[in-house]
Amino acid sequence: MEIAVDMTKCQSYAQCCFLAPGVFRFEGEEALAYNPNPSDDERFRVLQSAAACPVQAIRVAGARLSVRAADTAEPMHAPLTADDRVVIVGASLAGLTAAETLRTAGFTGTITVLGDEPHLPYDRPPLSKQVLTGVADTITTRLPQPANLDVDWRLGNTATSLDTGSKQVLLQSGARVDYDRLLIATGRRSRPWPVTAEAALDGVFVLRTADDAAAIRERLTSNTSRVLVIGGGFTGGEIASSCSSLGIPVTVVDRGPAPMAKLFGIAIGEMMRELHREHDVDLRTGTGVTAMLGDDAGRLTAAQLTDGSTIDVDVAIVAIGAVPNSEWLAGSGVASDDEGVLCDAAHHALSADGRPLLDVFVAGDIARHPNPLAGPGMWTSEHWGAAVGQAETAARNMVHGTDTPHQDVPVFWTTQFGQVLKAAGEPAIADTAQITQGSLGARSAAVTFGRDGRLVAAVAVNQSKWLPYYQAQIEAGAAFPLDDPTVDPAADTTLSAAR
Repeated sequence: MEIAVDMTKCQSYAQCCFLAPGVFRFEGEEALAYNPNPSDDERFRVLQSAAACPVQAIRVAGARLSVRAADTAEPMHAPLTADDRVVIVGASLAGLTAAETLRTAGFTGTITVLGDEPHLPYDRPPLSKQVLTGVADTITTRLPQPANLDVDWRLGNTATSLDTGSKQVLLQSGARVDYDRLLIATGRRSRPWPVTAEAALDGVFVLRTADDAAAIRERLTSNTSRVLVIGGGFTGGEIASSCSSLGIPVTVVDRGPAPMAKLFGIAIGEMMRELHREHDVDLRTGTGVTAMLGDDAGRLTAAQLTDGSTIDVDVAIVAIGAVPNSEWLAGSGVASDDEGVLCDAAHHALSADGRPLLDVFVAGDIARHPNPLAGPGMWTSEHWGAAVGQAETAARNMVHGTDTPHQDVPVFWTTQFGQVLKAAGEPAIADTAQITQGSLGARSAAVTFGRDGRLVAAVAVNQSKWLPYYQAQIEAGAAFPLDDPTVDPAADTTLSAAR
């Protein structure tokens, strides 16, 4: 059976661990780990866990779709009919969510999903955790699907261009796929190491896809002497955590002042630095890689760093961000920039002159959308929950002909070294931060973030149950600092949000 846990919802109540201990377990206080493909012997226990979960965070394959009541918003455009054809480009979390939402919103017409990978949609967060550590393999991270989704999957065939005039997507095979409504959900790919010859060395990897994870896992089980992780953000930290748990020596190189400081600020970054140290990670901040060296056979042997040192490594994993998969849209009239495809709040794609394209929608990591919480301009939200929320918004607007905006406060998380950091809002835009509960030293805290006197984000460190409260405060436009009885006087620490 196939399962997935929506960690944006999970609040670590642990009912699943009591009901199905062979499938779910905690690493540390709140870091939930689970087998995404348990045996059929566990089916009853997993179904019990899904039913008992207070926040309904467990998704199980085979659950039948039920049609929701129609949206109450007045149609602004022509709704979909049973004769219409919907094409989704991107066999991703966003693509699958959109297909599910189209069905639950009542659409009975044709849904075709195009994907460049040969795999059905799979869950990416386990790749840097369960897959690298061997708890699961890439085949078993497939996202659960409803039993009656009725989708035409066309996989392993890349979209190469879009003709919005004739409403056709051209595929690498030469085939053309007609649509009445189109969803662009092609996501992003890892930013490669910029020196082509060095990137081609045997032992240099990126981690974005199931195939990437499988290749790295194979190498980690082949007497690897030391792993170099380039980048100390979410992915880099999770890779380092996995290598540490396997007992593999690992060096993390990051140009910032502390791990994840760019997103969460120095105080949380220093807490993460201490975690790396406790788990014997060789962390080098304020440092970059100047060159990767190989032998005559083209195998990675060492890396030279900006501090003048050279370290011997046989595996290097490049975790320096991602770039949008938008090249196929060149000449289509769909507006894009270096960060993704531009859309409005209802997730209609925009034309080059800024007009909404009423038959083309965008969702997921590739979407560049308005974000009133973050301020003027267009923003990307490269997170699991954002992909789900945007896809649901786009699909419902597509079905009903509405312009309902996507307004969810983003929620995202990382699990490293047995610790869970879960965030709501946009901490990267803050100018001030405050510990409102607990202590970072004790690794049990809530940290709130403000900008111009307004609450814009909160990060819960092993305190996931508190995050919905702070999320509601962000949605309500609460003032910062919070004047609230939940603020712990003993945690009266105002922090710089300097990056």
